[in-house]
Amino acid sequence: MIDSPFVPQPRALFIMLDKLRIVLIGTSHPGNIGGTARAMHNMGLADLALVAPRCEVYGSESHARASGADALVSNARVHATLEEAVSDCTFVVGASARVRHLPWPMLTPRALGERLPRECAPENARAALVFGREDSGMTNGELQRCHAHVHIPTNPDFSSLNLAAAVQVLAYECRLAFLGSDAEDTETPFGVEWDNPPATHDDLERFFEHLERTLIDIDFHDPDNPRQLMARLRRLFLRTHIDSMEMNILRGILGAVNKQSRALAARKDGDGNG
Repeated sequence: MIDSPFVPQPRALFIMLDKLRIVLIGTSHPGNIGGTARAMHNMGLADLALVAPRCEVYGSESHARASGADALVSNARVHATLEEAVSDCTFVVGASARVRHLPWPMLTPRALGERLPRECAPENARAALVFGREDSGMTNGELQRCHAHVHIPTNPDFSSLNLAAAVQVLAYECRLAFLGSDAEDTETPFGVEWDNPPATHDDLERFFEHLERTLIDIDFHDPDNPRQLMARLRRLFLRTHIDSMEMNILRGILGAVNKQSRALAARKDGDGNG
């Protein structure tokens, strides 16, 4: 069905679409920013974030390619890092066509669309779809900051997709799924209304930094020989649905470990001086 001004749209659609952000990393051509804005506006999305763009953002070419979606280009926010761009998001998905040495939860575009209504159901929830550089995609470090990856199953003999085309494919699947959802009836990931809001990406990043420092302090983690320990721990925690209270508990446990570690070190110093 083709949407038109004469076809009433469910209120749930606008609620969900407002919770979805498109993030472009290191974009090198202004036309791709404009094309992405047009693809987003076609599907009713309006939240565009740019991470360290390598081209002029607000120039004539990006606006020309936007073809009527100029406002999305003008309102696009520019960030220095991916962490800054998705700090308030509770579900982050990275678009990737590369095979990873360390497997990560992988979704098809259709599965992504089906999952998003559940992920966006909590009141404070916000999702981000992240797209990498035109020439090299996303780095391993950037992909490890995503809860899941999504892969568009293109022709293996000609698999390269234009950036705006990739955004169009995923935005369409999200709109299709949101059209079939009801904000009041959307099933939660746990089957019941949860008692605390989900942890944000910023919460998770602070936790991972705290966890790594703690593991180094107790000699469990050697940063000079990491053996993918932190990447595997990221994968473990990111595929769960940690809420804000659970995050406070985890940070409290790490704080207690830090305290005991400092006390033990002080006793050892005292014994040595004695």
